[in-house]
Amino acid sequence: MMKWLQKLGKSLMLPVAVLPVAGILSGIGYALCPAVMQGGEIVGAIPMIGYFLTQAALALIDGTIIALLFAVGVAVGMSDDHDGTAGLAGLVSWLMITHLLAPGVVQTLAGFADDSIQLMAFGKIQNALIGIIAGVIGSTCYNKFKNTKLPDWLAFFSGKRCVAIITAFVSIIAAAILLFVWPVIFSGLTSLGEAIVGLNVVGAGLYAFLNRLLIPFGLHHALNNVFWFDTIGLGDLTNFWAGKTSADVSWSLGMYMSGFFPCMMFGVPGAALAMVHTAKSNKKKVAIGIVASAALCAFICGVTEPFEFAFMFMAPVLYLVYAILYGIFTMITVALGFRAGFSFSAGATDLLFSAALPAAAKTWLIIPLGIAAFAVFYIVFRFMITKFDLKTPGREDDDEDETTVKLANNDFTAVAATILEGVGGKENVTSIDNCITRLRLEIKDYTKVDDKKIKSAGVAGVIRPSKTTVQVIVGTQVQFVADEFKKLCK
Repeated sequence: MMKWLQKLGKSLMLPVAVLPVAGILSGIGYALCPAVMQGGEIVGAIPMIGYFLTQAALALIDGTIIALLFAVGVAVGMSDDHDGTAGLAGLVSWLMITHLLAPGVVQTLAGFADDSIQLMAFGKIQNALIGIIAGVIGSTCYNKFKNTKLPDWLAFFSGKRCVAIITAFVSIIAAAILLFVWPVIFSGLTSLGEAIVGLNVVGAGLYAFLNRLLIPFGLHHALNNVFWFDTIGLGDLTNFWAGKTSADVSWSLGMYMSGFFPCMMFGVPGAALAMVHTAKSNKKKVAIGIVASAALCAFICGVTEPFEFAFMFMAPVLYLVYAILYGIFTMITVALGFRAGFSFSAGATDLLFSAALPAAAKTWLIIPLGIAAFAVFYIVFRFMITKFDLKTPGREDDDEDETTVKLANNDFTAVAATILEGVGGKENVTSIDNCITRLRLEIKDYTKVDDKKIKSAGVAGVIRPSKTTVQVIVGTQVQFVADEFKKLCK
């Protein structure tokens, strides 16, 4: 289950990666055409260009479009070979579910009253969460039925051609289930959202804490949908980038994004520095290699997963403290009136472009807030690591340096071929994945795995966590080896 959730989390990054385009277009557009936010006549070539760019951004920020991006992106991301057919299946599922559960259709089927919570729920059916469900249905149908062989008289519909058809039937069943389940889910999400919104500053801090806490399970995206998109009528992200202000909504616009900026831009680098300073003397280079680039990535882009996954499973107590710090700094940030938004994540890039939007406020506070976040994260992490001897990067018990592996040669195809031969050939491989330094393989028969053969490729080692799992320590060049390995397995 954990592996499935992690795969879902990775697949969600595909549609989310589209949103920075909207952020860049919005930031430039509002800067060139202040009349979009301030009102007044739009005259002149430059304001017209700005207006054109803001309208282009709105094409991606619209809630329905975001849901479509999730449906297609998740389907492609979770398919075994990332085939476009899976994306088509995800789109088919989304169209089928949202049409069958449209308010008019539902009212005819179930006869809900016009003002009922049930009908209100189906009025919000075209949301990102339903898009994710459609994407999961599409990818699952693709993975299960892409190689289906039908009788000769139906041969045309064999293989990938039957995926969309099966997806449609599965989506009908899903829609029938959601007819009864969605109002309950919607009511629960609405209650959660209203409770947190009602807590104002404390609610924003609680949301930030839960957001970080759920990342290891991949469930933070479900929570984000409640606050960032128009799943239950909030939409902090979509309204912010659409050029609205707090006067247009019932909460302080941007409060569910602003608190992440000081934490991601400055808190993560502070925590990373603490890890480097507390690493073993012979492993400081290893620690720097793992967390330094992750910290830079967090500052510029707001992408924190490389940093978080480097220690969350080795030191879960430290990760809990990390999540608490997010909650505390979010409350402070929101209370001080700092407002900024992100289209992708809370990095310097999004801060720069969101500063021109109407809802942005006191963005200069990022300097004192950032300095405070850097200092607090550094002090707390250093104290926790040394006080409780936590196993963060560079403090592991093993002496093996996975980042400085010297492969047998620079021919990644040859290295991959040797590893493939060592694991029993492509017929024995059921799943291929990789992390920062390791090639992670799922196999059928562990007796066919030859450790000596695999090590002849120059890899650092072979680990077998279970009878169906093999991890090959390749080093930082693992991505190139993994790509060639996948090609050989096709």
